Amino acid sequence: MLKRILFGCLVAALSANMGHALDHPTTSKIVIPVGPTSPADAKQMFTSYCAPCHGVDGRGHGPAASALRVPPTDLSNLTAKNGGKFPDVSLMAVLHFGVDHATHGGTQMPAWGRIFTQMDHTEMARDQRMTNLVEYLRTLQVR
Repeated sequence: MLKRILFGCLVAALSANMGHALDHPTTSKIVIPVGPTSPADAKQMFTSYCAPCHGVDGRGHGPAASALRVPPTDLSNLTAKNGGKFPDVSLMAVLHFGVDHATHGGTQMPAWGRIFTQMDHTEMARDQRMTNLVEYLRTLQVR
């Protein structure tokens, strides 16, 4: 019970920080609240962790996108940009290690691999999350 209360406080604090960050994009970081999701539910993970920047359709028009220095990547045309081949290996690397550029007012996109490992306490659950997210991104590709 205490864990649930503390988790609720953490989510509330992170949500408040995200609102502040969106109001002051040049001086603050964007904070995406990392609430509990199932490693098996890729759509829920995408909606919770990715859609704030990339949008629910993955096209880069999420509610936090306007606060970023560089627009988020359009995730719906990754296959087209990669010569017709879905870049699953590259996406796994991005999820695991992040991206080096100043999009988020800092140096990189979040390294979700580290966040997922801390969330689940196992590399197996982290890998399941990342694999499921990559497969979900495959479904967002424009045909």
